[in-house]
Amino acid sequence: MKLSVILPVVNEAHTIGPILERVLAVPLDKEIIVVDDGSTDGTWETLQHYATACTVLRHAHNRGKGAAIRTALGHVTGDIVITQDADLEYDPEDYRKLIEPIVNGNADVVYGSRLLNGRSPSAGFAFYLGGRFLTWLANFLYGLHITDEATGYKVFRTQLIRGLPLASKGFEFCPEVTALLGLRHIPIVEVPIGYHPRSVAEGKKIRWRDGLMAIWILIRYRFSRAAQFAAAPTVKTQPFVRHP
Repeated sequence: MKLSVILPVVNEAHTIGPILERVLAVPLDKEIIVVDDGSTDGTWETLQHYATACTVLRHAHNRGKGAAIRTALGHVTGDIVITQDADLEYDPEDYRKLIEPIVNGNADVVYGSRLLNGRSPSAGFAFYLGGRFLTWLANFLYGLHITDEATGYKVFRTQLIRGLPLASKGFEFCPEVTALLGLRHIPIVEVPIGYHPRSVAEGKKIRWRDGLMAIWILIRYRFSRAAQFAAAPTVKTQPFVRHP
């Protein structure tokens, strides 16, 4: 099965080259779709060196992570989609185990959990506490059983994610997609991954406002009739999951 790596990036001139080298080195049948979301620091110029190895797209101005992912989805040709952050917090060497449940027909969606390996460091107490609360809230509102809602490694069958009515523009992509999966009662399988957090001083872009937005998205999708109507499949289909 072909893997499509979606990599949204904004102002990561120092990390975009190293992360692309790591992704390119993974020995899988894959394509890489990079969306420069209005960078102003030289990221776009660096991406020109990878234009033959990757599909490189650009937003004229910053529109947000969710908008970049939705742009990339229009160019996907693979069977499986994975989201990859442009910093060096997540290791592409985890791809093989992340896609394995889907390749084996045992899952439609896989989240990489930073908590299941029992040793991944946290980006700080506030980030850790915020992530734990978002996970608890998602589990409580949608009947899920996951350990890491805010993980950057989310993997989907292409047909499934293209069928979700995604509308987010920024970092709220993560809670939005989790809410839509919960409303459709689509199981999320988790596998342990490594994690190498960076600090705000090192360029981490998540802020407390993004945490508040994530909480609002999880609550709104759970109780808004309009959101629930939008989340409902227009055509009833058999689930993809096949259990041995």
